[in-house]
Amino acid sequence: MDLSTAVGGLILVRDEAETMGAYDLLKPALFGLPPETAHGLTHRLLRAVQTTPMTDLLRDRFTVNDSRLHVEAFGNEFPNPVGVAAGFDKNAEVPRSLAALGFGHVEVGGVTAERQPGNPRPRLFRLREDEALINRMGFNNEGADTVGERLDREPLPEVPVGINIGKSKSTALAEAPDDYLYTYERVAEAGDYFVVNVSSPNTPGLRELQNRAALEEILGALADAGADPLLVKLSPDLPEPAVEDALGVVDDLGLDGIIATNTTTSRPNSLKSSQQAERGGLSGKPIESIATERVRFVAERTDVPVIGVGGISNAKGAYEKIRAGASVVQLYTGLVYEGPGLARDINEGIIDLLDRDGFDSVEDAVGADL
Repeated sequence: MDLSTAVGGLILVRDEAETMGAYDLLKPALFGLPPETAHGLTHRLLRAVQTTPMTDLLRDRFTVNDSRLHVEAFGNEFPNPVGVAAGFDKNAEVPRSLAALGFGHVEVGGVTAERQPGNPRPRLFRLREDEALINRMGFNNEGADTVGERLDREPLPEVPVGINIGKSKSTALAEAPDDYLYTYERVAEAGDYFVVNVSSPNTPGLRELQNRAALEEILGALADAGADPLLVKLSPDLPEPAVEDALGVVDDLGLDGIIATNTTTSRPNSLKSSQQAERGGLSGKPIESIATERVRFVAERTDVPVIGVGGISNAKGAYEKIRAGASVVQLYTGLVYEGPGLARDINEGIIDLLDRDGFDSVEDAVGADL
């Protein structure tokens, strides 16, 4: 049996235990491939499945339908609080398949105005001992024209679809507002919310756009163009005074939400893998507590909804971010290590935790620890 057949068989298993067992059997084969190759294989399978009735089987296997999971935030109705973070589906090719895996929203991108290949390979690294990834992808994507056409042409899932917008590498920082605006105008009709990404560590100079003046110019241009709901994604490496400046811009411009956080260039002392020396953004379990504390810091200082991202791989981690102030959460690295049943497992676990703590819904638990 070849690897693609094995991956395909994974989605046909009958219950949670079988899903976990099947992925445990498959993971050594996937992890025997270079990380980007394995991601590409999984992506191609999801793309093939998306146009078939198999999505109905996926939805039946992995979706948890429970009104206690419903969340309303920045004008969107989320059937559950667990979403896919930007970076998994850079070119908006598999949002329906991801939704069928039980996710309550899908964020595609980052999309840039220009088509760009990204940084040279290898640029994605597994830190297996740490359940982490390091990436220096560099916003590789097909560009706003192609991605926008795909979003307009192909059916979208019933869950909210966010569009993460980045700056083209070749665009000077002074011209960034026009660059972001070009991309927004080409994806505007398809997005349920829009995210300005000024926090990726893998585009030279990008994080300089997190200063107040640059943010005001970029976000103001998009707001004037009608981008709504409009969110900004912040770095976990941003000093607290700079975060407060960014929150001031959010309040001044009447923006709709904040994503906390992106990957980090720091390297916690707890890391064991020899891959830790690779340059790029670290994601996964080692940044979970850092990200949760940043969610808390942000939520204590703003009234807009927060999307919590960083290190989530189980219900406990998702619930901690919700109690710290996140209205909804996102993950990516957890999928690599835990497999396609992760959204279902987290949502079922959140229901148990809500029952344990006496909450009637996820919305009741948001910010409970503030």
